[in-house]
Order: sequence, then structure tokens, then C-alpha cells
Amino acid sequence: MRTISLAADSVGPDLLPLEELADCAEAALRRDGRTLLSYGPGAGYGPLRELIGEWFAVHPSRVVLTNGQLHGLALLARRLAARRTVITEYPIHDRAEKVLLEAGAMLQGVPVDERGIVVEELQNTLQQYVQPAMVYLSPSFHNPTGWSTPEARRAEIVDLVIQQNMLQTQPILLLEDGTYGLTRFEGEPVPSLFDLSQGRSAFSSSFSATVAPGLRVGFFVLPERVAEQLAEVATDTYITPSLLAQATVFEFLGRGSFERHLERLRQGLRERRDAMLAALERYLPEATWSRPAGGLFLWVQLPGHRDGRAVLARARGVSAVDGTRFGAVASAIRLSYGFASPEEIDAGVERLAEAVYDRAA
Repeated sequence: MRTISLAADSVGPDLLPLEELADCAEAALRRDGRTLLSYGPGAGYGPLRELIGEWFAVHPSRVVLTNGQLHGLALLARRLAARRTVITEYPIHDRAEKVLLEAGAMLQGVPVDERGIVVEELQNTLQQYVQPAMVYLSPSFHNPTGWSTPEARRAEIVDLVIQQNMLQTQPILLLEDGTYGLTRFEGEPVPSLFDLSQGRSAFSSSFSATVAPGLRVGFFVLPERVAEQLAEVATDTYITPSLLAQATVFEFLGRGSFERHLERLRQGLRERRDAMLAALERYLPEATWSRPAGGLFLWVQLPGHRDGRAVLARARGVSAVDGTRFGAVASAIRLSYGFASPEEIDAGVERLAEAVYDRAA
């Protein structure tokens, strides 16, 4: 029996623009191959930095390209947050937690609900920890829950951190992970924390979720001095990022292919999300779950407080991730609808349900 992955952090190969990316890579090499195959600036490929700077209406010196968003987060934390407090959401993306801890940060979790981080708890935490280095949030299609923060609460978060910064000798970096923001397939777009702060916060994202994960192209929009620091530590770590991958993305964007691809991607993700919701209704009606309007993930609370670890250990032919991996309760599991086909999702949820109800059988 082939295992169906409801655990993957990426979209399936059928949703990747393979042929066009191959053509973009060839065109980038022909146009600028001598630059791309040599060492270059640690901050990344200049034309892509300029384009992203235009998107965010900032000087390209504030844009740093990294080998994926998580690697950039690790480098940034190493420079800014070693032996200092970082305030994060809980549940938290397990890999983000890992890289922050490995960088030497001390994590202080603040709970999230269906409307994102709980502002009152964030306020209490900011008052407790007088000088945290960073507040790191994923307000759009949060990993692992799929929940999103509405505009009013986003504005409260921005106001709270900016007001707190007035009391600090060393500003707190409000860092937004917007990796899944452009995958929205339902509802109206919501302004980013960066927009609501009028550029006084920081933004990070990755083309892994929207173009292809194997390209490993992430980006950060930061205050200028912080951007310089991230570029310095990137240079010290790997000399230069993958300029060919970054130039391939730049070519893909410049052709207008990104917008066309996003439409196909959103349609594919919506079909998969709908298949997962229908399968949960059919096979696990006693459970409760989130209903994301974008992103890749759906959060399930198992019926009867069943232990997700035990359920997944019993499951045959399907994989998912239990809630304890994200600092959450054992009775929760994260399901990803990004990788498997709609038919596989239906079969995978059915196999999962068999494992859930195994004790009663």
C-alpha cells in the first residue's frame, strides 16, 4: 500500500510550473550567465531585490534574498536574538521553532485562537519581557492551524508593538511570515502587518509556496540596518545565495507568468481543501476542524480527546503530523491538503478515520 502524504509542507508536483521554469532558467542563463554562475552579493540577485522593493515601495537595500524563508529566519535570529527572548505564536510551526532555538533564542509563546494571536496575552507578555528581540507572527493561513488574523486584530497587534517600541532603547522587530498570503482562494485580501505599520515592521516570505519549493528563494523586507546585518551574516555563512534560482524567479515574474500561475495554484488548492473538508464530514464527523481560506494546512481536533500520536502510529497508508510537534495538545493533528490529489485526500482521510476509531472496533 502506497502511503498518502497529508503531512507535506509543500504543494504537489502537478501544481508546479515545471516547463515554464525550465525555460526561465535557460533564458536567465543566456541573459546573465556570467553573473549567475559566479559569486555575488550576500543580499542576493539585484534585479529581483529591486522588483520586490517596488512591490513594497521600499529601497532595494531593505530587501534581502535568502535560501528559503526558514534559512533567512535562522540567520536573522542568530544575529539579533541569540540569548534574547523571541515572542511567538503557539501552536508554532515546528521548523520555525527549531531554527529559533538553535540560534540561541529563548521562546515565549502566546496562544492563538481562530482570529490569530490573542492580543491581550501578547500585551501581558510584552509587559513581562521588557526587551524582547522580536515578535514573530504568521497572520495569514497560520502553520499549523490554517487560521488567519482579521484586519482589526492585525491593527491592534501593530499598534501594541509600536507603542511598546516607544518605551524601548532597542526596538522590537515585528517580523511577519507572509509565506502563504498569496495563496488565498476564498474571501477578500487582508492588509499585511507591514502595510498597516506603514513599513515600520518587517516582512518575510518565500516563493516555495507560490512557485516551487526546490528553488529555495525566500525574501525579507527589513529596516535598513537590520537588512545590512542579515546580508552580512548571509555572506559569512554561505558567501553567496543561489543566484541562478533567484534569476529564474525574476524571469518568471518579469514574463507575467506569476499571476497566471497563482490563479491555477489557487484553484488547485481550493479543490484539495474542499476535498479534505468533504472527506472529514464523511469519515470523521465527530471531529472538529478549521476551514482555511488559503495556505496548505487544516487543524483537526480528534473526537473523544484521542491521542494523535497513537492514532498516527496505528494508521496504515497515510501520514500526518500530531499536535505535540507544534507545542499543542496531543488530541490535535495537522493535515496538509497541498501535496496529495483530491482522490488521494479522500482515501487518506478514510484511512485516518479507520485509525481514529480503531479502539471502538
